[in-house]
Amino acid sequence: MPQSGATSTPTGDRTGRRTASAATTGQAAGAPAVTRITPELAHRTRAVDIFPAEWVRRSEHDFRVTAHWPAEHSFFGPVDDLHQDPMIVAETLRQTTMALAHAEFGAPLDTHFVMRDLGISTAPSELLLADAAEPVTVDVVCSEVRRRGRGLSSMRTVMEFHRAGRLVARGTGSMGCTSPAAYRRLRAGRAAGPGTAISPFPPTPPVPRELAGRRRAQDVVLSPSDRPGTWLLRVDTGHPVLFARPNDHVPGMVLFEAARQAATAATGGGVFLPSDLASSFSRYTELDSPCLLETEVLDELDGSGAGDGVLGRGGGDDDGRGAVTVRVVGLQHDEPVFGVVLTSAPHRRAPGPPPAPAPIPVRVLT
Repeated sequence: MPQSGATSTPTGDRTGRRTASAATTGQAAGAPAVTRITPELAHRTRAVDIFPAEWVRRSEHDFRVTAHWPAEHSFFGPVDDLHQDPMIVAETLRQTTMALAHAEFGAPLDTHFVMRDLGISTAPSELLLADAAEPVTVDVVCSEVRRRGRGLSSMRTVMEFHRAGRLVARGTGSMGCTSPAAYRRLRAGRAAGPGTAISPFPPTPPVPRELAGRRRAQDVVLSPSDRPGTWLLRVDTGHPVLFARPNDHVPGMVLFEAARQAATAATGGGVFLPSDLASSFSRYTELDSPCLLETEVLDELDGSGAGDGVLGRGGGDDDGRGAVTVRVVGLQHDEPVFGVVLTSAPHRRAPGPPPAPAPIPVRVLT
């Protein structure tokens, strides 16, 4: 993200633990300092892929973030002619959590983050392309902050997203922090980078993009399997957004997208606008082993007479597809590695509390 104002290394905040470099802008006397989010803080290599832009600190664990959701993006682009991709909410939450962990809670820039769970609840009818120019206000509360010595061990963030004065989404996520040395011990023999022992499982042919609900074939992360209702995870480590940095395992954002695409395929393809998503992770999804995605359609309701449909404001925009909930479980070596439950609802509504994580055991990996 382009920086403005003076660049400094924050030190001596109220917790005494701001250690990561961040860009701050000069403010009038008494006004809260604004911290800009840099690519390093968001763990992104391209500014165009960073959605939270800046924040102000409101109290020790309370922050207000300004984000921007562009109308066009190479991966998080429109899912139809009216709506922005609800998955941009999850990615904004993920980037915001890491940035705050670094700049406000003292996690060094070389920290490895371990995602434990993430949930979002959105109102797709408020994610309109027509509103894309409006900034998004994200109110963040950090809780369950645990430390190891002076360093950050883990924390949870809870967020509310507003645009043009309207509630667009809620979300929550929990992550652990691992030092480089501890991560090397944890992942012995699997460190990312040239000349390592990892040989990623070769990319398999994608399913048709329409079945996965994508506009571009290169963004499809599903491959066919020989069992009904199941797909193989398709991993392309050369994808500029999904694999922007070297990694020794499949990133969480790839798994979110795989779950959404699997839910889309399980319900016939086309547009699947998640109004609720709950995920949890039991272990790393490895690059060098096939990952099977099993789907189960849990609930499907008739959308007739819904009035305000999922495809836009006002009646008459519903495509006839009712609310549907799909559970997706990722398996490697017949063992679950992650689980996601997604609901796509046709009714315009304010988002409720973030859903609970998907019901699979979660093993702390730190």
